[in-house]
Amino acid sequence: MSQYFDLTRRSFLKSSAAAGVLVLGTYFAGAAPRVMAGVLAKPSESAKTANLFVALRPDGIVEITCHRSEMGQQIRTALAQIVADEMEASWDKIVVIQGKGDLKYGDQNTDGSRSIRYNMQRLREMGASVRYLMRQAAATRWNVPIDSCSAQQHLVTHSSGKTLTYAELVNDALSITPPELDKILLKKRSEWRYINTAMEHIDLKDIVKGKAIFAADVLEPKALIAVIVRPPVVGGKVKRFDAKAAKAIKGVVDVIEIPAPKGAPLFQPKGGIAIVANNTWAAIQGRRALSVTWDDGKNGDYNSEAFKASLLATVSSPQSSVREIGDAATILAKASDKLVADYYAPHLAQAPMEPPCATAMYYKDRVDVWAATQNPQADMATVGAMVGLPKEKINVQVTMLGGGFGRKSKPDFSAEAAYLSMKTGQAIRVQWTREDDIQHSFYHAVSAQHIEASLDKNGAIEAYLHRTAFSPIASTFQEGATAPGSFELRLGFTDNPINTPNMKLENGEAPAKARIGWMRSVSNIFHAFAIQSFIAEAAHKAGRDQKDYLLETIGPARIVDVTEQNAQYDNYGADKATYPLDIGRLRHVIEKAADMSGWGRKLPKGRGLGIAAHRSFLTYVATVVEVEVSDSGELKIIKSWASIDAGTVVNTDTVINQVQGGSIYGMTAAISEGITFDKGRVQQSNFHDYRVPRMSDSPLEIEVEIIPSEAPPAGVGEPATPVYAPALCNAIFAACGKRIRQLPIGDQLKA
Repeated sequence: MSQYFDLTRRSFLKSSAAAGVLVLGTYFAGAAPRVMAGVLAKPSESAKTANLFVALRPDGIVEITCHRSEMGQQIRTALAQIVADEMEASWDKIVVIQGKGDLKYGDQNTDGSRSIRYNMQRLREMGASVRYLMRQAAATRWNVPIDSCSAQQHLVTHSSGKTLTYAELVNDALSITPPELDKILLKKRSEWRYINTAMEHIDLKDIVKGKAIFAADVLEPKALIAVIVRPPVVGGKVKRFDAKAAKAIKGVVDVIEIPAPKGAPLFQPKGGIAIVANNTWAAIQGRRALSVTWDDGKNGDYNSEAFKASLLATVSSPQSSVREIGDAATILAKASDKLVADYYAPHLAQAPMEPPCATAMYYKDRVDVWAATQNPQADMATVGAMVGLPKEKINVQVTMLGGGFGRKSKPDFSAEAAYLSMKTGQAIRVQWTREDDIQHSFYHAVSAQHIEASLDKNGAIEAYLHRTAFSPIASTFQEGATAPGSFELRLGFTDNPINTPNMKLENGEAPAKARIGWMRSVSNIFHAFAIQSFIAEAAHKAGRDQKDYLLETIGPARIVDVTEQNAQYDNYGADKATYPLDIGRLRHVIEKAADMSGWGRKLPKGRGLGIAAHRSFLTYVATVVEVEVSDSGELKIIKSWASIDAGTVVNTDTVINQVQGGSIYGMTAAISEGITFDKGRVQQSNFHDYRVPRMSDSPLEIEVEIIPSEAPPAGVGEPATPVYAPALCNAIFAACGKRIRQLPIGDQLKA
């Protein structure tokens, strides 16, 4: 249990620093310093820095800094595994320090499934450099060659048998110049101790016991709580408001207008009216009592049904070409029998279980922020712009995140807290409610897809045309952005794996009327849905088994370079030689998932299997879903199987967890009602009308198999999501003959 003490800031910081623990206003009586609980931990003053990510304490404890945000993907465990393995540290002597926002770490944006891919090599090198320092320190003390000294499990052993512990060597080692890269000898894969194993997640026990610190757990002494009524239409402004009734609520301290951002929404707050109170309940009650009249601005006419019609109209006519080979247009124009399909997917909200939250304290020369953020450096820049200070003056402490899914890379909630602290002169915690989160998010783009294909006499696709239209994320950054850039089109569109001599891919415009942002797997969701659904439709038209046809349609094992077909493709920012688009690996996961599911077995009436495969974030995933559809149209998902090839993996347990979680998240794209707008306003407000999967919706088992690989590490957090909706919809067709081309599935099975 924690005991609350009303300390002055100066006396509290002085006392907590001595304990090596930093918790605002909370002191854990009788407890050891909690170094694995996110915001609680800070590097010990007695520790000596070996390099950017590793510090050694005199007692031999190793402090490893995690510079990425922990939001359930167990990155704090994985990064520690990498460093500890290479430095030959004993796992029971490892503690993890959560890094704050700091430019010295390089990129800290925890998105795009990049944390391991971007950091594994340099973290291995940093761990190995500490192992070198330990060996060199021992060799120097013994006056022997370093090659006669080996390090293992916090112990350096000489060939003669004598030993020294890391604790005994700390002071000696830190006076030695770190080795150049060419002197660092990384371990062979066969020597790995922690990497590529299923290790227990370091934060699990604290989370289960309620000890982990999330944003709403940060308690600044005498902090005020704020909730905000925001413009219901993006770009809207306050016309007038009456705060008299709100101020009459007991506990309400002030009512403060937050200015609307200029130009595009950017990462800034939407503006609005903040109710500042002594507690959350008073703030919420004050918000209910507030009277506000809005100027909706230019987006007050946004209607989902009208926008859907406009998108479908856009993709029904020629658009800008983004990839082309052969002459698909001419062949399709002459084809007497072709397959034509339109696909649609609605806006989605990320809806993390923990709504956004941040605490800020403004000083004249700096701002301290504690936030559940995926991108602390974005917080630094956005908060700085909001309060008129350089980003270097913004100190962002990263708490644990109760989910993120892309939403918490947008730090508008941190900027709101900082602005209100500046205005009040007190610490402010801004708490978003579930309704705030659903109605004021950065939404996944709504999309329409149009696909045409002609089949040759053998049923193979001889010509393929695909048009896509969706509002670009760039609209969040700049006015007038109406068409997706190549970085969004490469998310499942320009890297289409279909093997055909005639292909034409086109991109249409779709002006944004809402805030558009990243969501887990981004536009891979609707692109994979359309492509993998269409291939299954073509298989049916050709009279073929959908799994066999999928393999035939992507063609033989080979390396594909879509830039040779006039496509702009940056390969997720990775070198194409290191991370090629490898159809052989895509075929392998398809074959594996089919084998896992017993593909081809006889099923009872009303049951069906569906399959889909996709490469995203440089990772290959195939999923098979088994469903049952009753005569009345009731859907039951029986089980699903997934095969993943993510190259080298760090924690196999984490990979399985992420594939299972990503599958459930993909199910949301299929069964959620989606986010809809009328008169510019979001029509959903909570989980009763923005439906996420319940336990009753989910399969009892999601079986996952990791393909062993020595390829470089690729993404894990997102790639399982895009394949689930098409696999599910393909299974539905196999079960009952009902083709789903528009999401959500909703009542289409009962029609």
